[in-house]
Amino acid sequence: MSRIIPILPAGKTAGAPLEFRVSPPLSLYIHVPWCVQKCPYCDFNSHEAKGEIPEAVYLDALVADLESALPLIWGRPVGSIFFGGGTPSLLSAAGIDRLLMAVRARVSLQPEAEITLEANPGTVEAEKFAGFRAAGINRVSLGIQSFNPAHLQALGRIHDRDEALRAAALAARHFERFNLDLMYGLPGQSLEEALADLDTALALQPQHLSCYQLTLEPNTRFAAFPPELPEPDLCADMQDAIEARLAAAGFDHYETSAFARPGYQCRHNLNYWHFGDYLGIGAGAHSKLTLHDRVLRQMRWKRPEAYLKEVAAGRPVQEESQVEAAQLPFEFLMNALRLNGGFDPTLFEARTSRPLITIQTQLQAAAREGLLDLQPDWIAPTDTGRRFLNRLLERFL
Repeated sequence: MSRIIPILPAGKTAGAPLEFRVSPPLSLYIHVPWCVQKCPYCDFNSHEAKGEIPEAVYLDALVADLESALPLIWGRPVGSIFFGGGTPSLLSAAGIDRLLMAVRARVSLQPEAEITLEANPGTVEAEKFAGFRAAGINRVSLGIQSFNPAHLQALGRIHDRDEALRAAALAARHFERFNLDLMYGLPGQSLEEALADLDTALALQPQHLSCYQLTLEPNTRFAAFPPELPEPDLCADMQDAIEARLAAAGFDHYETSAFARPGYQCRHNLNYWHFGDYLGIGAGAHSKLTLHDRVLRQMRWKRPEAYLKEVAAGRPVQEESQVEAAQLPFEFLMNALRLNGGFDPTLFEARTSRPLITIQTQLQAAAREGLLDLQPDWIAPTDTGRRFLNRLLERFL
């Protein structure tokens, strides 16, 4: 086992005041809360649109929200933007263009910034994708979930197989980088059907795939009326088979549910896993911002009506708190250990203002249990640690 060397000067202890000498990388998250229809498994802050969405008013609110947050991020370059939801592709291309121009006028957007838009295959058209690309979107994430008509119906999706195939073809035509979301462990799904979905996705030649197991989240329709899901052993077989097939196809399994061809990892999400900073604007959006002596978390008003009202009154933030210094190591590890390649040990101090030696006992114990691989230049979960990530994280609570 490799020796862990303290990376802070002697005398700096876990109870010392926080002091961040360098700001982490900064991303911008923009939340669009409306969907055509709420999916029964979804626990995100999304709301069924009743007629036309109030696009112009909402865009004005987003700009005002951003302006109110500028004092917290003055001078910091933004490396990525992510439009999430909800269904951001409900916005018009002209609206996206207007908003991105407003963002560029107010923050220092890096020249090669990754700008991702989530899209529902049932809400995209060829003209819209061309317009999104012209506005500055350079990466699209399509919520396919399945290509099987029966499974799409069970998931409450508004698109069918043909629309999914068409949307993926449009994404490939207009964007150099696009992601496809797939789910497995669906009601009534067999191993063969899960792999058929994956093979169909691979034939569309995406550079990135998100493959995750359906789970029944609280406060969803599926939680109230749970469908019959495949047995846990079958879901584990699906996971193993999906991971093996993607590895054979040249995809790097770089995060718990994320797979990418070399060089095509999602930079925005990598910033999350590296415990970087992010400013979230829009209804229900969350922020994590590192200041000189504290780490600040914020949440915007969740319901769209409340958000619009409070932004107009100059109060976009519903909740604000500081992360306790003692909690920062766990929060860092909860993110960084999702990465199969782990993290550079020096990143721990940079993100937590604490020496790595403060968790050396837990690190060594996790390594003895076969959950962690400790090396001088990286710390990573083992295969067992990845499979039992919650068990690994419990060692640091």
